[in-house]
Amino acid sequence: MDVQKLKQLLNQEECEKLDFKAELHISTEGEKKELVKDVTAMANTRGGRGHIVFGVEDKTKRIIGIDPNDFHEEQIQQIIYSRSDPPVPVKLDFVNIKDKTVAVLTVFRSRHAPHQMLQTGAFYIRRGSTTDFVRRAELASIMQENGLMTFETVPVNDASMDDLDMERINKFFSSMNVSVDQPQYILMEAFGFIREKGNGDYCPTIGGLLLFGKNPHVFLPQCYVRITHGENSEIILGNIPELLEKVTCQIQNIINQQDYPFEAVEEALANALIHRDYLDLSRGVSVVIKDRTIEISNPGAFTGESKTYMHLKDWVPHRRNAWLYQRLITIDEKRRLLRTGVGIGRIRESMKRFGTVKFINLGKQNSFKVVLPR
Repeated sequence: MDVQKLKQLLNQEECEKLDFKAELHISTEGEKKELVKDVTAMANTRGGRGHIVFGVEDKTKRIIGIDPNDFHEEQIQQIIYSRSDPPVPVKLDFVNIKDKTVAVLTVFRSRHAPHQMLQTGAFYIRRGSTTDFVRRAELASIMQENGLMTFETVPVNDASMDDLDMERINKFFSSMNVSVDQPQYILMEAFGFIREKGNGDYCPTIGGLLLFGKNPHVFLPQCYVRITHGENSEIILGNIPELLEKVTCQIQNIINQQDYPFEAVEEALANALIHRDYLDLSRGVSVVIKDRTIEISNPGAFTGESKTYMHLKDWVPHRRNAWLYQRLITIDEKRRLLRTGVGIGRIRESMKRFGTVKFINLGKQNSFKVVLPR
């Protein structure tokens, strides 16, 4: 941390990864908890490293300075390390600016989130410039992104084996040269499509319904695509392979333009269906067809950064749902899914005759949008 970097921080407003504080208070247990709360919240929030700047008023950003003798890096680290699980890595720097000294606590990007406050057992996250409790779906999403859980293998106890399309499942195993003259529950369980309920009966998992469900929306209300065209709006239902097929055909019918690169639309749609945040139960994938653009949006911001990317040349998104992707590339007979995520630059290249493609990452809304020109 140097003066130039500090000036860049001072030119920004408080946000998920930046907080200004006039003073540091760690004399009481309550004050120590507040510091750990802010640090763990910043570490649990998507994006890169964060900074807490001491000696700057949060509203006016007026530099008032601090006394370096009040700041001891080892003491601050000990407070944070002993009260967070796993410990959050931090670093303290002093920077002289305008004849005053400012302390900058850097909260490094964590690969071990979620971080929990040991004293209260709570998890925190940053929402804009404020610290808040992590909600259940957010906690599950953080755990999934860091490899601590796989939501696809969670059993859906209300569903039955009759809710799975056994013909599709047998076809899947046949493509792998596995003989399936009859339903083989042991094999299906090994692949994560079903789970034993504890009484000898089996039920589908979330992943099983997303891949092979006859009516997955009955149990997973977020499993749909909404197509909006002018004043018309329709909801298309089905498992992921069915949605990809139905929605692509419907977009082709609406656009009705032979020279339009629908393979780019199909690839953007496939990415939206595979890499969306299925822990968000309130939203499905959205396709909005306008006179000049096709907008494909899905719940689930790109997890690498929180800022918005507008024009990317050859950017590869993080595969949020690796379990789904690995199985879908086998299910997809047309081999379309082998292309997804390999290089979104290909979408941009195929569309350049029509205009510029925009990839928009909306961290605060936990959404990702692809805007295709017409």
